[in-house]
Amino acid sequence: MKRTTLSLIACAAALAAVTGFAAVATPDAADSGTAAPAARLPVERTSLLCPAPSTSDLAETQYTSFTPVTKGAEEKGEAALTVATPGDAAEDGDAKDDRKSDDKAAKPPVEPEKPGTPATGKTSGSGTPALIGTADGGRAPGWTVQQTTEVAAGTGRGLQGVNCSAPDTEFWFPGASTAAGRSDYVHLTNPDDSAAVVDIELYGKDGALESTVGEGVTVPPHGTESLLLSTLTEAKETDLTVHVGVRSGRVGAAVQALDDKTGGDWLTAAADPAADLVLPGIPKDATAVRLVLFTPGGTDADLKVRLASPSGLITPAGHETVHVKAGMTTGVDLGPVTRGEAGSLVLTPTDGAVPVVAAVRVVRGKGGEQESAFIPASDPVGARATAADNRAKSTTLALTAPGEGAEVRVTASAGSEGGTPATKTYTVKAGTTQNVEAPVPAGLKGGYALTVETVSGGPVHASRTLTGSDDDVASFTVQTLPDDRGTVSVPNAEEDLSVLQD
Repeated sequence: MKRTTLSLIACAAALAAVTGFAAVATPDAADSGTAAPAARLPVERTSLLCPAPSTSDLAETQYTSFTPVTKGAEEKGEAALTVATPGDAAEDGDAKDDRKSDDKAAKPPVEPEKPGTPATGKTSGSGTPALIGTADGGRAPGWTVQQTTEVAAGTGRGLQGVNCSAPDTEFWFPGASTAAGRSDYVHLTNPDDSAAVVDIELYGKDGALESTVGEGVTVPPHGTESLLLSTLTEAKETDLTVHVGVRSGRVGAAVQALDDKTGGDWLTAAADPAADLVLPGIPKDATAVRLVLFTPGGTDADLKVRLASPSGLITPAGHETVHVKAGMTTGVDLGPVTRGEAGSLVLTPTDGAVPVVAAVRVVRGKGGEQESAFIPASDPVGARATAADNRAKSTTLALTAPGEGAEVRVTASAGSEGGTPATKTYTVKAGTTQNVEAPVPAGLKGGYALTVETVSGGPVHASRTLTGSDDDVASFTVQTLPDDRGTVSVPNAEEDLSVLQD
């Protein structure tokens, strides 16, 4: 057998290993001259990275792990979280052994359950480490882990929530800050066996900020690094865009934004630069909304600003358009733009299409009872998206159809300690945002997951707002719900045995 033939067989085996199996067209399909449509198959492996939740001794963190049931997925599979090594200790092998003897540091706070059942775990204090997660087989498609931290007092007090994210090579974070009263940290976690090298670039109102400290940051294998933004530059910027670019390897990245007066939350990466953006699910009782934008190219962007309300698209008075200078961060104070109704921001170009990244900082409450959170521009729900950590009477689900109307199915999982799944279907009219009464498991005990699926119609964007238990502070956190990438499109291959002939 020729070496070429062996290589082709090896390639086919590799494809089957990644996709689950290689689809082959039948002779009848091949003879008809029409190719069968590509199949969507469950992914076989998923990686998730969770940043260290807090440095506060008053922090109480809950982890929720959930894998939705996926048709066609394998019955077997495993999912596990392991502890990442802090960067300042990674070089010392003895130090690793010492940490392994510390039960809190060595044992992850949650052990994932089988698909369809959420698992929860809790930690307290400042010593909870970053986590690295992997899932394969039937545990992989749509696996979601959220960490939700409640801080009783001090800088960043309130509710901080973040979905553990997949590793990647580039991230944009509009909405960070180095202003007085803000302490923003960029967290980097490396899931791989070799070191990752990362560049951190900062852009303020006048363009790129001078900094050599953020160049060539090394994140050790299976390790994590946390860098305070104010140590990377001397500039005090109210609105800052952080760009994380990976020279080698891959990392998970998130920004923890902490404020002395308005609490804090996690700022997750915005959707990739695009001309049309949707920032879904601004709380209806928001008292202040600040939009932050950045265009990474060499061309200015002019955008039309509209609010998708329950009744349709409206233009905020005094904020019909926004001009974004190339390479500079722009901040716009929209005030209480939702005015007591559900709403999402929809940004579209007024003329030429220029890629932009965007996020909003949202404040709820007044005076000493204020709390803040962030909503980045988000990709659509697509086939399916999941919010892992939900609690009775504390969850608000926002659905937005910026263009064509859509039908959406929402499923509440069983509870982590008991309860029966429930499902509802909703119709979202074109150009509107709806805060829907999401289903709750019958006989609920513990927390539960919400899975959102697009049934028909145009793209739907979604977010979930979770409120805290402190009645004295308007504590809350918002997570957007982009497609969970639990399935991949695999083209059907035609049968052609001639490639195996000498």
